Amino acid sequence: MEANPMLGVFLHAVGGLAAASFYIPCKRVRGWAWETYWLMLGVVAWLIAPWVVASLKVPDLLEVLQSVPSEVILRCYFYGALWGIGGLMYGLTMRYLGISLGVAIALGFCAAFGTLAPPVVDGQLSSLLATQSGIATLAGVAICLVGIAICGMAGIRKEKELSEEQKQETVSEFSFVKGVLVAIVAGVMSACMAFAIAAGKPIADAAIAHGTESLWSNLPVFIVAFAGGLTTNFIWCGYLNIRNGTIRNYVRNNEGSQLANYWWCALGGVTWYLQFMFYGMGTTRMGQYDFSSWTIHMAFIIIFGTLWGLWLHEWRGVRRATTSMVWAGIVVLIISTVVVGWGNYLAEPANSNVEESTNLS
Repeated sequence: MEANPMLGVFLHAVGGLAAASFYIPCKRVRGWAWETYWLMLGVVAWLIAPWVVASLKVPDLLEVLQSVPSEVILRCYFYGALWGIGGLMYGLTMRYLGISLGVAIALGFCAAFGTLAPPVVDGQLSSLLATQSGIATLAGVAICLVGIAICGMAGIRKEKELSEEQKQETVSEFSFVKGVLVAIVAGVMSACMAFAIAAGKPIADAAIAHGTESLWSNLPVFIVAFAGGLTTNFIWCGYLNIRNGTIRNYVRNNEGSQLANYWWCALGGVTWYLQFMFYGMGTTRMGQYDFSSWTIHMAFIIIFGTLWGLWLHEWRGVRRATTSMVWAGIVVLIISTVVVGWGNYLAEPANSNVEESTNLS
């Protein structure tokens, strides 16, 4: 598998744009409760899209999944279910905090936990600190966290500077306390996707063994992981549908077009799936430090999420210093992705030497 960090970073950027954009179509849904359109979006994102795309790109897809030990499938599914809780909370974060502030706080926790936990668990942290490329990559992670913190501070300033009426003009259910609580849970639990992908590596290897290009090898992994996420979201949203009497939303709508609602949910679901499709592609090109992919992915989501927030006037009415802080955070995040890419670039000569010696032997 050929490493290409620059291509990897670009693919993560596309995935980050998709991740920051998927909730935009939901703003066009009319007459449906949150639990209804979130579940419809999830059915497309976590069930239909993964199977359709994987069927197109993975030869003998069913054989690939059947060839993997059941404990691998169950472990990947389990982490996916935990991630699904994070995804559920992430949707609530957008609901209570808006796109820009919700993304910054939730993904701050997600980036830190999802990036550093895997090498710590695998006992690789000390070996990373012993190499120039490892130090550079970890430095990029640290810079990313600084950028996230700056965006978070800007959000706190926004909370203090705007009146309740101003906040709810762009985020109708704005609640800082609720939003922060669900954002913390969302950030920590969403990071379980990094573990799901790691647990599903035998599935990716099996896909390659059946003739799948390495660029698409994570597609069958997502089928399993997303099935776990859909399970937790289906249980909770179904419960809310029954408790709130909103199950009728699926067949009746007094405020808008049913067809339009299903269309916007489908568009949001496809856009959501694209984030992980491009994320999975990006990880295959990041070299031996692919653990940094999670940080890069989070950074790009925050960058594009903040830009969407500015475009949708979520920061209207704040002081110029607060807006400047938002832009400063974005610049720091961009710098972090460059540093992480540089760290991967430094590792390439070592990778090439290993491959060359392997070929010679």
